[in-house]
Amino acid sequence: MANKKLTYRFINHFKTITSHRLLVTKLCFELGLYRQGLVHDLSKYTLSEFIPGVHYYDGSHSPIHDEKLEKGYSLAWLHHKGRNKHHLEYWTDRKSDDWYYIKIPLNYVLEMICDRLAACMTYEKENYKDESALNYFIRVNDGKYMHKDTANLVLKILTTIKDIGYEETFKLIKQGKIIENY
Repeated sequence: MANKKLTYRFINHFKTITSHRLLVTKLCFELGLYRQGLVHDLSKYTLSEFIPGVHYYDGSHSPIHDEKLEKGYSLAWLHHKGRNKHHLEYWTDRKSDDWYYIKIPLNYVLEMICDRLAACMTYEKENYKDESALNYFIRVNDGKYMHKDTANLVLKILTTIKDIGYEETFKLIKQGKIIENY
């Protein structure tokens, strides 16, 4: 029975991260971020990330969350955020008690948006709404842990997605609108 459960988690974790990655790739391609779309989250297939992902998999949210709950930290997350520039944590540093938030380059901000949308679509499934990524951003207070210009841009893009959908928002981004003063 334990092997069947392990096999179930292995297969379904693989399916989840692969479908998420393919969705991010599609969204990145829509914005012209071809290389980023192709290499997005490849580190999730490394043993450092994949094995804990299988162990903590339940299908409703990121396994990293449960690893952090159990241990107080996640080695998989530490590995992941240090290799993937679309995560805000890649762009933070600390000296003594002072935290520094570095302005994230636009191409990684856009990949971050694609990642957030795809994560909401992947985990919320039929409950996904255009405001899902914005609600998550606000709920976890991510803007507090970003350079103010980056936080303002992410908020602006996610709010626009909430108001007019991601397809129309992506058209505006490709026209240079929304992102013009970043």
